[in-house]
Amino acid sequence: MDYGIISCIPIAVLIIGVLITKKMAEMIILASLIGAILVHKGDFFSGYIGMMYGALSNPSYQFLLIILLGFGGMTKLFEKSGSLLGIGNALSKYANSPKKSMVVTWIMGIIMFVDDYLNVLATSFSMRTLTDRNGVPREHLAYGVNSMGACVCVLIPFTSWAAFAIGTISEQGLGFSDYVRSIPYMFFPWIAIIVCLLVAIGVIPKVGLIKKAYERVAAGGPVHLEEKAGASLVNIEVDENTKPSTPLNFIVPIVVLIGAVLIFENDVIHGVIAALVVQAVMYIAQRIVTLEEFMGTLFEGISSMAPLAVVISFAYVLGSANDAMGFAPYLIGVMTKAITPQLLPAFAFIVVALVSFAAASFWVLIIITVPIFIPLSVSMGVDPAIIVAGIMSGVAFGSKFCFYSDAVFMTSAGTGVSNMTQIKAVAPYVLGSAVLAILFYLVIGFVSV
Repeated sequence: MDYGIISCIPIAVLIIGVLITKKMAEMIILASLIGAILVHKGDFFSGYIGMMYGALSNPSYQFLLIILLGFGGMTKLFEKSGSLLGIGNALSKYANSPKKSMVVTWIMGIIMFVDDYLNVLATSFSMRTLTDRNGVPREHLAYGVNSMGACVCVLIPFTSWAAFAIGTISEQGLGFSDYVRSIPYMFFPWIAIIVCLLVAIGVIPKVGLIKKAYERVAAGGPVHLEEKAGASLVNIEVDENTKPSTPLNFIVPIVVLIGAVLIFENDVIHGVIAALVVQAVMYIAQRIVTLEEFMGTLFEGISSMAPLAVVISFAYVLGSANDAMGFAPYLIGVMTKAITPQLLPAFAFIVVALVSFAAASFWVLIIITVPIFIPLSVSMGVDPAIIVAGIMSGVAFGSKFCFYSDAVFMTSAGTGVSNMTQIKAVAPYVLGSAVLAILFYLVIGFVSV
């Protein structure tokens, strides 16, 4: 069945509903239910349950679930061990002002390059105590964390994102060298990362919600504003009775995690499990915790991620409904009816960015768009590497700016800033970066074709 414009209804309900009610979880469940009704019609009740099973059996969700629960346990163990306070005290020697602490946050975002989940969670949990101490509003921390993640991962060809993309473009006769050639043309992530640094050091002024947040802190208000509506689904706070321990209790597990990820072909799950084992050995050997306390803390951290994991599962149900209705192909088809070779690079970025924003579909969107845009670029005489760059720039934009993307959920978990507050805070910078990226793609399109 050709759903056409009807396929847009669940996403429209989600976007409008969240904007009106500020309630993310409820609107995702409602939108997924509407999607099930449209797909399964009279049999929607059983169909919806089947879609839930499908979401839980989705390898991408299973991967994300293990990462979420693993990082929840790791983070609570870091807090219990005092290593978060220890690393904060060590970094405070260098990051003793709002500007310096945000520059350190930016550097951490580059160091944690191997995966966007690792990047977002490790950076936010390790830096938020320090940024709080230096009077940085959580809204700015969320922007700093949000700005790196996927943007760093697409620019470095030895990450989970790059490995997936290279495997996808190989089906179109391209390979690793073509991906490397595309990196200079990934204008959006380059601009977003540079803008993040320039905002941190004050070259680009603070505007919008971030400016208001700094005014709040300057007037004696809190760095973390508790939200009445749309609050974060996860909020792991540091126990005030925890005593600082050596920074090595944080550094060594993180180094082991990154090393294991690289050894096991960019598989973050191997890294998480290896890091948990190292945490157990180090913390029990130092008598920071007993084995019983270690397991209790581990499960406490895992349980803290349960609400987030459940809500994301409904996002996957919504995604399966979108797939069944052909939502992404419909939008792409509508947008690609009339295009010239000179406009193709900019058009590829715009289309992928808009669809990824609307559908919270990133790796799946790469699978969908590569077979469309790469042959189109070859037939038009446009360098495929530029189009690969446009596609990767578009999905990086969606990861940062879609208010129900997994990266935004995780930034919320790490910083305590709700999804919608994040999007409002980052909007001026993300949208400004996107406009600049479009201009660059227009220039490269007319120069190279």
